[in-house]
Parts: sequence; C-alpha cells; structure tokens
Amino acid sequence: MSDTRERVVVTEVGMRDGLQSIARVMPTEFKRRWIDAGYAAGVRHMEVASFVPARLLPQMADADEVIAHALTYDDLIVTALVPNLKGAQRALEAGVHRIVAPISVSTAHSLANVRKTPAQMIDAFADMRAAIDSAARHASNPRAGHVELIAGLSTVFGCTLQGAVPYDDVAAIARAAVNAGADVIALGDTTGEATPRQVGEIIELVRDVAGDRLRALHLHDTRGLGLANTLIALQHGIREFDASLAGLGGCPHAPGATGNVNTEDLVFMLDSMGYDTGIDLTRLLASREVLTDALPGEPLYGYLARAGVPKQFAHAQHADASISFRSQVLQ
Repeated sequence: MSDTRERVVVTEVGMRDGLQSIARVMPTEFKRRWIDAGYAAGVRHMEVASFVPARLLPQMADADEVIAHALTYDDLIVTALVPNLKGAQRALEAGVHRIVAPISVSTAHSLANVRKTPAQMIDAFADMRAAIDSAARHASNPRAGHVELIAGLSTVFGCTLQGAVPYDDVAAIARAAVNAGADVIALGDTTGEATPRQVGEIIELVRDVAGDRLRALHLHDTRGLGLANTLIALQHGIREFDASLAGLGGCPHAPGATGNVNTEDLVFMLDSMGYDTGIDLTRLLASREVLTDALPGEPLYGYLARAGVPKQFAHAQHADASISFRSQVLQ
C-alpha cells in the first residue's frame, strides 16, 4: 500500500496580497521569518513581493531583499507580481521563478489599479513575454529559461467599481492573454463576489479558450464562499490555489473586498478530502506567530485557528502516516 493522493498546490500569497492591504509595513526581518516558518511547514510555492514604486506601495519596498532570502531554498518556487514591463525586468533580475501580471477584465478596475485599459495591459503582457524570452536566450543560468509568465485575470467574477462583468469579456481577455504568450491563466475573484455556480461556469468558459493553461484560482472569502468556491473549482479540475496565512489580504482598489482564502482552513479542507498539499497543518498554524509578533493588533482570521484541529482528523493523519511508514518498510 502506498500514498497515491492527488497533489494540490497551495501558493502562499500573504506576503504580497496580504501585506499590501494593510497600512503598516512589516519589517523585512519578519518577512524572512515568515518565509522560514512557511517553508518549515512544507509550503513550497510562495508569492513574496510585487515590483511597484515604493512611494505607491511602501509595503513592497524591500522586494529584492525578500526574494533573495526566499531563493536560498532550492526547492521553493518564488513568485512576484508585476504591473508593467519595468517590473517584469526587475523580477527577472531578482531571479524569480514565476511572474504574475494582473490583467483586469473590468475596465474601471484596470484603470484604478494599473492606469491602463485591459487592452493596454495585454500589450504590456506581450512585452513581458518578449522580455522573458530574451532573458532566457541570453542567460548563463539555465533556470532563467523556465520563468513562467502567469496572466492573473482579476475581477473575473464581478467588480465593485464596474458592477457585473460579462462572460464574453472574460473569454475575450483570456483568449488575448493566451495569444500574448501566457504560460498559465489564473482566475481571480478580486472583489470577493464569486458564487459556486458562477465559478463552475467561468472555469468551463475559460477552459474552452485556454485549455490546460487554465490552472489556478485566486479566491477571496469576503462573503464567506471562499472554500465553497474552491470545492467547485476542484470538481472542475483546478489543482492550484492561492491563499493567505490568517486570511490577510484584499485589493486596495476594490472597496470592501478584504480577506483572501485562509491558508490554514484551505489546507485543512484539502487534507480532509484526501488531497496531498505537502503542508504540515500543525506547523502552519504555528507560523501565525510571525504575524502576531510583527503586526500586533492586526485582525487575523481563520476558523481552524479559532476552533482547533478536530481530534478525529489528527488521529486520521497519524494513522495515514503510520500506514505510509509500514508500507515503506515492507517494500
């Protein structure tokens, strides 16, 4: 008998999406501690920074230092968000493995967030693709050739500024991003408006356009549907999800859209369903101490942190580990 659980990737985005949404600036030393604690818990995908002007987002002013620390872990996949070509060039110089570009489907949100229309962002995205390809051709480090470019489609499920986002617009932007060279399409519930039925419909809509490049979802829990929407996405074949420790996060240009899906609650749900996240839940919960030390008084969220891990779940986890160990001995 062996462990054949299906893998689901959980990307910790709190260091970027979580911290950009609070007024205080987390000192770099605590970001390093956060990376260390997350890695010790088994987190192997982290979005740790964004490359934007420090005057606009002082929370991300230490992006180079934070990325440099994350890269000390050889098997940690390090991601940065960039809004333009200059940001992409800085991210490439920093050595990240994945670059996410936010491409809003809502024109109103796009103008507020990046001061470009969706069409202009697609043009910028194509320039990022060219920059990545050029860097790969001239790189002495072979890993540089494997930088993934992710089209992070935002306001896919609705927009607090524009209102409803037509499905045809979602399909058009997804198609344009694929044509501009996206390696991955990720769907973002930027304003926390997604509903389970809508999630299923849009996944199938975008899959018809993007095929297997549609791989990830970035969900918020603003209206308490984050995990329900995740469940629907799982049923529709998605196996990569963003989440934020203690549910930190939101979008500065999406009023009221606070609260990314909580990493601890997401991992608990996935593990309880038999998926393999590679993340130790006990150590993940303990990593919240970094936030309480660095951001005293900041609201932290999470049902699991409040109620604890059910005894039967902990027992089942130990039993699975014992079975796995015995099977290795017998092989």
